[in-house]
Amino acid sequence: MSTGATSPLRIGLLGTGFIGTRVGDQLHGHPGATVTAVTDVDGAALSSAGDTFGVPGERRYTDYRTMFAEAPLDAVVVGTPHTLHYEQIVDALDADLHVLCDKPLTTDLGDALDVRDRVEASDRTLMVGYQRHLNPAFVAARERWAERDPRWLTAEVTQDWVDRFEGTWRLDPDLSGGGYLYDTGSHLLDALLWTTGLTPTAVSARMSFVDDERRVDERADLTIRFAEGATASVSTFGAAPCTREHIHGWDDDGALYLSGREWEPRDLLEIDAESGEHRPFVDHSAVRDKGEAFVAAVRGERPPPATVQDGVRVTAVTEAAYESAREDGAWVDVDADLAVGTRTGR
Repeated sequence: MSTGATSPLRIGLLGTGFIGTRVGDQLHGHPGATVTAVTDVDGAALSSAGDTFGVPGERRYTDYRTMFAEAPLDAVVVGTPHTLHYEQIVDALDADLHVLCDKPLTTDLGDALDVRDRVEASDRTLMVGYQRHLNPAFVAARERWAERDPRWLTAEVTQDWVDRFEGTWRLDPDLSGGGYLYDTGSHLLDALLWTTGLTPTAVSARMSFVDDERRVDERADLTIRFAEGATASVSTFGAAPCTREHIHGWDDDGALYLSGREWEPRDLLEIDAESGEHRPFVDHSAVRDKGEAFVAAVRGERPPPATVQDGVRVTAVTEAAYESAREDGAWVDVDADLAVGTRTGR
């Protein structure tokens, strides 16, 4: 497929819900890309997205495989339920397409590793939709911890998730892969792993569930051990009245606090060894969106901000957490060779 430097990337949207249309809008508004085909099993959503992006009727599909076979495409946005990602990513790569996949990469570690192997053996770009990699506050935290050693971390996110998504695919484990930990919690885990660069080695978790089969968690409490000696306590609670998020990380020189309400840009607070507080300037106007970052990655101008390895690491920790919760909090090992962080060999 052509991805010439002067030709706009021809984008297909695989799923036209909130994520597909939001990222689709970013790409369609970019001078280096255009949405040329859409697919969705929901006829109303398909029609609405087709009208929004000016996609002709013959390029609106209910089967993504038909879209891959018929539509002239360079790349796709995978914005479908979580458990569908693996098969759709593989089919896209087999069709020689670049992929921007919403989180999580997959809901099975073996599938995530297979995707990683396929991407590494190809010349296609795969980017995972973890937008905190594009947020200046998280970038600043990652830069600090590239030179210092985080030792003790806490992370928490709350949301009115259960009530808000009742009756949707997000509470159907056959489509979601789990519950709140696999949804908004995936962003929290990724932010923790990416900003610190730590290598997770073991997880202990306890969860409370909203379904009789104990597959859809509304609350999860994790302890994560890292190869570098640090530990993290992570809590996700999807039955809260509103959204708050924080990540607190301590090293020998003090701490960094990342925090925010709802989906506003996150704040950054630095604490020194004397308990003094400093709020570094964070230029939120510098935030890049996923569409711009994806085009730059496909063009070879910058690496994808969230890579297939980032997706593998989050899936490894998430799957270990669910296994531990099913075993009453027993420690479950995470293969450090599979989930290696950026601090290894530093």
